[in-house]
Amino acid sequence: MRVIFVCAVVLMTIPSFLSAQNPPSPGRANPLLERWTTPFGVPPFSEIQDDDFLPAFAEAIARERSEIDAIVASSEPPTFANTIAALDAAGETLDRVEGVFGNLSSAETNPQRQAIAKQVAPLTAALHDDILLNPTLFARVRTVWEARDAAGLDAEQRKLVEETYKSFVRGGAQLPPGKQARLRAINEEMSTLGLRFSDNLLKETNAYRLVVTSPDQLRGLPQGAVMAAADAATTAGLKGKWVFTLQAPSLWPFLSYAEDRELRKQLLTAYADRGQQGNGQDNRALLLRMAALRAERAQLLGYPTHADFVLTERMARTPANVYALLNQIWTPALAAAHREATDLQAMMQKDGAADSLHAWDWRFYAEKVKKARFDLDETEASNYFSLDRVRDGAFAVAHRLYGITFTERMDIPKYHPEVRTFEAKDADGTHLGVFITDYHPRPGKRGGAWTSRFRGQYVRNGVDVRPIVVNVCNFTRPAGDAPALLRTEEVETLFHEFGHALHSLLSRIHYQGVAGVPRDFVELPSQIMEHWAFEPEVLAMYARHWKTGDPIPPALVEKITRAGTFNQGFMTVEYLAASFLDMDWHTLKSANGLDVNAFEQTSLERIRLMPEIIVRYRSPYFQHIFAGGYSAGYYSYIWSEVLDSDAFDAFREHGIFDAATASSFRKNILEKGGTEDAMEMYKKFRGREPSVEPLLRKRGLDRS
Repeated sequence: MRVIFVCAVVLMTIPSFLSAQNPPSPGRANPLLERWTTPFGVPPFSEIQDDDFLPAFAEAIARERSEIDAIVASSEPPTFANTIAALDAAGETLDRVEGVFGNLSSAETNPQRQAIAKQVAPLTAALHDDILLNPTLFARVRTVWEARDAAGLDAEQRKLVEETYKSFVRGGAQLPPGKQARLRAINEEMSTLGLRFSDNLLKETNAYRLVVTSPDQLRGLPQGAVMAAADAATTAGLKGKWVFTLQAPSLWPFLSYAEDRELRKQLLTAYADRGQQGNGQDNRALLLRMAALRAERAQLLGYPTHADFVLTERMARTPANVYALLNQIWTPALAAAHREATDLQAMMQKDGAADSLHAWDWRFYAEKVKKARFDLDETEASNYFSLDRVRDGAFAVAHRLYGITFTERMDIPKYHPEVRTFEAKDADGTHLGVFITDYHPRPGKRGGAWTSRFRGQYVRNGVDVRPIVVNVCNFTRPAGDAPALLRTEEVETLFHEFGHALHSLLSRIHYQGVAGVPRDFVELPSQIMEHWAFEPEVLAMYARHWKTGDPIPPALVEKITRAGTFNQGFMTVEYLAASFLDMDWHTLKSANGLDVNAFEQTSLERIRLMPEIIVRYRSPYFQHIFAGGYSAGYYSYIWSEVLDSDAFDAFREHGIFDAATASSFRKNILEKGGTEDAMEMYKKFRGREPSVEPLLRKRGLDRS
């Protein structure tokens, strides 16, 4: 298995939950290396201590080296079974250790785990290089690859042969020794740069807090946001005051509702300036080094730029194709954003403000315009979106579409008290996998929302090993006597991440080496789920007032529907600007000697980004591309949105819960992993290639 993160603040100064529960015990067996007898083989979190990780990694790496040595030393002629399948099965212990450590390092980190990550990264990078640069092993792989047409392989086995051979070539197996040595050095250095970038961002985000002392400064804020800020202040030892942070549940409501313009400016400025303060957490030198090394590595492997290297394995294929899509959407999106800015400026003048619109005004006046135009109050709507009901709504959609059920299990181990654990079963009652949710921000959790796996799905020795999947988010916490009430964008995020989980839970493949799909395809299963979230038929299934239990009124549903394309110019522009910035960084032939801020400014000026909108991620905190898996790939969300918008039209054409359409989507998309070409899988479902028109219509940009 390989842990996949799909689609951050001061380091923790108190022991983690696990370490606090587990004082070191000399002479004990390392639970990471033992056979897990827990329900469904979920890691025994309560038994694991941080001191277990380094020795577990050392032993797991040694075991994988031994397994690789056995393949290399075989006297038998290379075959699919003794070379390709054996390689795919190698490293099971390391996969388990990495699965636990990788997930905890993102969702529940602490200083010790951060230090361990920096120690382990070069070791696993060296292992990876030692495998891919082993000439004898590559010769065996190449022999099987050359004989693939006559080997009697099925489609999945043939795909695994092709992907394995390709991974060796892209890993430098055909380079001369001198270039292989340089590639090793690059990979070793790169192995820790992203970790340092992420750690810096975690510190920067957590270090900031806006302390409000006067109730007058809270005017306009929803009661829930005020109560949450009071709770945060109490936790910080500032009882009687209010604390706002750069965490999403605190930041975005403040920028949307706080009447104090100066405080909005302070908060947004602090958010936008992270990672470039000239302190120990400044990320600019790190990202420049990453960009330079990525460009050099690509050229060593025969590609002009890092983007060319990455995109040859994506649906997009080339940087030119990515830029073409971005430009096609950018023009109508920017026009829409300018119209929206005019509306917001008019609302400011109506409000008596003499100044012009700035970035810290946009969300605030957008809410006012939305209220005036659609009579939609987001705080009123959130009363119908309590977290547990929204989650159950996502479960209900999955049941209607695919017949699967989710049952909470209290006997499954958890890595934090806030975690919830569920068993997923298919329509016939068979076990599909374990689904874990972790929904609220903590100091040790990086920002954003993602899906990952403690174990992927595969078949080993005839046994279907089912997945263990986790959704990690940073949703609004409960406040006062109310449960956690989600904003509409948080509702969409929950459905989005649940879509990623379904993709893993419904997988039906045999080999881990064909589990992954192209980055610009992986968001299709997640983003299509967002379409169901606010369908009136679906809202009737889950949206009830948290206090009265009354169903969401049809009039409110209509308001939500009518407002569905509101502010889409802004949202599309801030996202696309980040996609352009990513591509600009990774189409460089060299990044040596660049000034980060000047490069970013030039990139955004080239596309004429309006000053009232800040790019969604500025370079020093662009974690997706400098500490995640989206380098030269942030465009993937919009590429996948072309797919998901077109795919959901198929459901609309036949009914959003049409059994035949759902069965086809499951069979041709969700169960397949990467066993076939992504576009071919899509065409089998849709009957044709996707059209961009449904996306433009969904975002309200078709009228631009």
